[in-house]
Amino acid sequence: MSSVLIPTLNWFDMHLNIVYYRFCLPYVLPNELVLVVTNMTQESLKADIKALLKERKAVLLAHNYMRDEVQEIADITGDSLALSIEAAKTDAEVIVFCGVHFMAESASILAPEKTVLLPRLDAGCPMADMVSVEALKEMKSKLPGVPVVTYVNSSAAVKAESDICCTSANAVKVVQSMSEMEIIFAPDRNLGSYIARFTDKKFHLWEGYCPTHERLRPEVVKELKAANPDAPFVCHPECNPKVVELADHVCSTTGMYDYCKKSSAKRFIIGTEAGILWRLKRENPDKEFILASPALICPNMKLTSLEDVLEALQQMKPVVKVPEEIRIPAKRALDRMLAIPRD
Repeated sequence: MSSVLIPTLNWFDMHLNIVYYRFCLPYVLPNELVLVVTNMTQESLKADIKALLKERKAVLLAHNYMRDEVQEIADITGDSLALSIEAAKTDAEVIVFCGVHFMAESASILAPEKTVLLPRLDAGCPMADMVSVEALKEMKSKLPGVPVVTYVNSSAAVKAESDICCTSANAVKVVQSMSEMEIIFAPDRNLGSYIARFTDKKFHLWEGYCPTHERLRPEVVKELKAANPDAPFVCHPECNPKVVELADHVCSTTGMYDYCKKSSAKRFIIGTEAGILWRLKRENPDKEFILASPALICPNMKLTSLEDVLEALQQMKPVVKVPEEIRIPAKRALDRMLAIPRD
C-alpha cells in the first residue's frame, strides 16, 4: 500500500494564502481543522461534469499540481505544455484547462480553432507575472543580438517577444542546440542556473522564481535526508540552487513519475508541489513518498474545484483567447522548441 508522509505543519506556513492538503480524503489547514468533502457530493459533481463534457464535445485537462479530485476526473493529466499539445491533437471543440492562466494561453496558441475555458480566471502564476513585455524589451535593447530563451511558464505576450521557448524537461537540450554563446533566460533564475551547469554559454538570468519551490529550504532537505538515508531526494529544477545541489535526481514532474516508477528504491523524498503525490501513489502503490516540506503548496494551483469546472461548462466561460498578433509569434517560439529532436 502506497503512503505519504508530510512534515508537521507549523505557524511558519501561515504566510501562504491557501494551505491545501488532499492526500486521502481530508483537507488539512494550518489550524488543523479537518474538512471532509463527502464522496457522495463529489461523485454527483463528477457525473454532472462528465455529462456536460460529452454534450459540449469538450476535453478536460488537469495539471499535475491540481487537486486530487480534479486530476481524478481529467481526460488528460500532465505538464502544462504537454497537455496543450495533446489537447490540440484531439477532435474536441472545447478545452477545459484546469491549471493557471499561461497554460490556457498555450492551449489557445496551439489550438486557436478550439474554445479554451479556464475555470478560475484568477488562477495566475506569480513567476510568469515577474516578467513583462516592456521590461524584456528593455533588457533586449541593452543586449542587442542576444537571443531570448523563455520558459513556458510565461505569458503569451512574453513568448511572442522571445526567440525560442523551453520546458523544464527540455531546457538543457534547447540551450545546447543554439549556436549563440550568450543568451537571455527568462523568467526563472533557478531553472536558468540549473541549465548553466551543462553548457559554457553566458547566461543573463531574469530575476524571476517560483514562490512555492523557493520556499523549500536546504536545511530542511538535509534533515530529511539524514532521517531517511534510504530515500532518494528528487527535486524540480525550479528549486533554489542550494536545494538542487542536495538532490539525487533533478527533473520535471513527468520525469519524477518515470524515475520513481523505474527506481528500485521503495521510499522517496519529493521536492516539488504536493499535487504530484496523487499520481505517484496511484502508479506506485507499494512505495512511500515523503513531501519535502508542507510549504510546497501552490495556492493558485489549488483554486480550481469541481464546482468551478462544472460552472465553466454550464456557462461556457471564462474563455481564454490569445489575439492573432500575439499568437503567431508566440507559436513561432514554441515551434522552434518543438523542432529540436528528442532523445
